[in-house]
Amino acid sequence: MTSDTRLAFAHPSERAAATAGPEPLDRISLRDHIVAVEIGAFQAERGVTQRICFNIVVEVQPLTGPVDDDVDRILSYDRVTEAIAYELSDERLNLLETLAERVADRILLERQAMRVFVRIEKLDRGPGALGVEIVRARDDAPGSQPDAQEVPHPELVYLSNEAIASPFLAGWLDQLHQMGRPLILCVGASDATAPQLAHKMAQRRIDLLAIEQNAWVLASKDDRCVVVATRTELDWAMKNGQTSVWAPSKIVLDSVDTPSVQPRDAVALAAWFAASFDATEMLVIGASLPAKASVPLRAVAVDQDRL
Repeated sequence: MTSDTRLAFAHPSERAAATAGPEPLDRISLRDHIVAVEIGAFQAERGVTQRICFNIVVEVQPLTGPVDDDVDRILSYDRVTEAIAYELSDERLNLLETLAERVADRILLERQAMRVFVRIEKLDRGPGALGVEIVRARDDAPGSQPDAQEVPHPELVYLSNEAIASPFLAGWLDQLHQMGRPLILCVGASDATAPQLAHKMAQRRIDLLAIEQNAWVLASKDDRCVVVATRTELDWAMKNGQTSVWAPSKIVLDSVDTPSVQPRDAVALAAWFAASFDATEMLVIGASLPAKASVPLRAVAVDQDRL
């Protein structure tokens, strides 16, 4: 076996040593950390957990002066396992590549971390381990801490079907834009009857798709409205002043904290979504407020032209 081939299958710590630069760096490692989680792009991987194994090596700046047995001066192993736990709890992911990138990025936020090797393997998808390995390094100067980005707190607005058809719609949007906060619009299904099935998972998808169809109806009413389906799109839209109409399927189905409410209870589903974004409030136009919500709610009658 050639040296390159051996390193390809060796533990990341050996790869780190073989690719070390002229400036010596210390290393901490996490070996064979196994977590059971729902992950995967195939339908057979939804609704079930499988074991994934993490092997991670973090290269850190050597300490200057004595350690003095002070845990605050070193990068704790807990920060590595916490990075894994955080990314697994944030949302359901399809790809190990995405998870590896996010874990690496989070570890590199640590002041001491300079380069990270992340290997993740699925242990239950075949006779062997199926995995991915990446190497990422921080771009900034040693010892500096990346600036934290301010998280926007959007204005969430639920529009009933009557509100979508209202002649006041454009005026409402004008008033909402004047508030100066990122704007996300939510809707329910149209008044047309969707197919009804005994299969719960299939019915859930049909009901979510019915909401998405109505999202496109709303977007057709005003060119400022853009239908979005992913967290990445929503984050970009909030930072760039775009008015978003939420298409819920991906976020709901990929959520680790799966909402207990059903898509047919669209206002409650929108309130769950608003809470996940730490929304300032949720404005409900032309519909009844849900019994419980984790964000402030405000109702507006559909015949009011002022919000």
